Amino acid sequence: MGSLWRREGERGAPDLEREPQVLLRRAQEGDEAAREELIRAYRPFVMRVAADACGRFVGPGDDEASVALIAFDEAIRVYRPERGGSFLRFAETIIKRRLVDHFRRQGGRREIPLTDLEVEDDEGNAAVPVETAAAVAHYQERQEVLERREEIVRYEAVLREFGITFRELAALAPKHRDARETAKRVARAIAANPAWASFLMGNRSLPLRELEQWSGLGVSRKTIERNRKYIIAVAVLLLGDYEHLKAYVAGD
Repeated sequence: MGSLWRREGERGAPDLEREPQVLLRRAQEGDEAAREELIRAYRPFVMRVAADACGRFVGPGDDEASVALIAFDEAIRVYRPERGGSFLRFAETIIKRRLVDHFRRQGGRREIPLTDLEVEDDEGNAAVPVETAAAVAHYQERQEVLERREEIVRYEAVLREFGITFRELAALAPKHRDARETAKRVARAIAANPAWASFLMGNRSLPLRELEQWSGLGVSRKTIERNRKYIIAVAVLLLGDYEHLKAYVAGD
C-alpha cells in the first residue's frame, strides 16, 4: 500500500491521480475495508472542501463535516471512471452540492461564493450546475432576510437609548427632499468626525455648538434642532454595522 501515498499535495492522502485507483475499485466492488481506508485517507481532503464551501474551519464535530463525509462516500459509490474526469474533482462537486442542500434545508447564514461551486464541463470550461446555482440563490436570499432582521433588532436597541423608536423613522424624515438631504449631510458630517461621533454616542445628543460653528456645514441651529431625531437616527446608522439598512434609511 505504500506506493499509494502521495509525497506532495494532500498530506496523508493516496495519490489516486497518478497511481492505479486500487482502493476506489475495491471499495466499489464491496470491499468495506478498502472503502473505510479510502474515507480515512481522504478525510483531510474532505474537510478542506467543506471548509472552502463554508468559508470557515470545519471540525469533526460540525454538522457540515458529517454531510461532507457522507457525500464523499456517495461519490465513491456513484463515480464511474469510464465517463472520464478526475475522481477527486467529482467528489468535490458532490460534497459541495450536498452542502448546498444542507444549507438550503437549514436556512443557514453563511454565504457560499459561486466560484467555489464551479465544475468543469466536457470542454474544460468553468460552469455552475443549474440546480446548484438555484440553491445558492435561494440560500443567499434567505441569508439577506435574516441579516436584515438582525440589523433591525440591533438598530432598534441603540435607538431606544436616544429615545427613538424604529417605527418613528418614516415620520421623522423631513417631507421635502432638500430638507432630507440637508439632515443627511449633517448626519454624515457627524459620522465622519471622530470627536462629534464620540460626543453623540457618549452624551446621547448632538454636538449643537460645534455643528453651528462649523462654517463648512452651512446649516442653522434651528434647522438642526428641528430635525434632531432624524439626524441622530441617520448618524447612528452610519456609525454602526448596518449594511442592509443604510440603503433604506440613509440613502447610501
